[in-house]
Amino acid sequence: MIAIFKREIKGYFSSAIGYVYLGVFYMFAGFFFIVNELSANSADMTGLFRSLIIILVFLIPVLTMRLMSEEKKQRTDQLLLTSPVGLFGVVFGKFLAALAIYGIGMAVTIVYSFVLALFVKMDTFVILGNIVGMLLLGSGLIAIGVFISNLTENQVISAVASIFIMLMLYFVDAISSMFSNHFVSTLLSSISIYSRYNNFALGIFNLGDAVYYFSMAAVFLFLTVRVLEKRRWS
Repeated sequence: MIAIFKREIKGYFSSAIGYVYLGVFYMFAGFFFIVNELSANSADMTGLFRSLIIILVFLIPVLTMRLMSEEKKQRTDQLLLTSPVGLFGVVFGKFLAALAIYGIGMAVTIVYSFVLALFVKMDTFVILGNIVGMLLLGSGLIAIGVFISNLTENQVISAVASIFIMLMLYFVDAISSMFSNHFVSTLLSSISIYSRYNNFALGIFNLGDAVYYFSMAAVFLFLTVRVLEKRRWS
């Protein structure tokens, strides 16, 4: 697993993907920090984090689109399927590599919080809640991207499909309002990645919300492994 992780990290920076992801992420993070905090004379960074969620819906597929698709396109997936590393180790190593790049991007928000802390008193729990929430949300979205990437050898299709699914999860609150049935509406709202983030944004560490993001990541990683197992024996 460690070998897979190192290989994927190196792959991000031996190509343009890692630099493009981080460059675009830092650009939007800086823009939202200026607009939501500096220009508004606000010490509440919740607006920055909330604004970044919709950006991540489009950026995370850039991180994940090549993870499995490239293996299939270059026919190196057979080497992975027969390698000494278990299938879970292969999938989890790739997942951790994408999560590491994501974490490097998110680290800039910690820098911004220290900058604001020099001038105003910050609510530590709100900052921690947002950072933890973003890491959990990101892990769930990355797992979805890895799964979609495993279904096709075309990176563009992988990215577009991932964006579509993540957008549905982002806008599911609006979609749920279209249903008059209370049960259906409530059920749809419960899988919204945006509404599940609300407690973290307030600095409230809700176990149910954390379990939701953990479960999302676990389910899609499990499905990825199952697809690989089926391919191994086919």
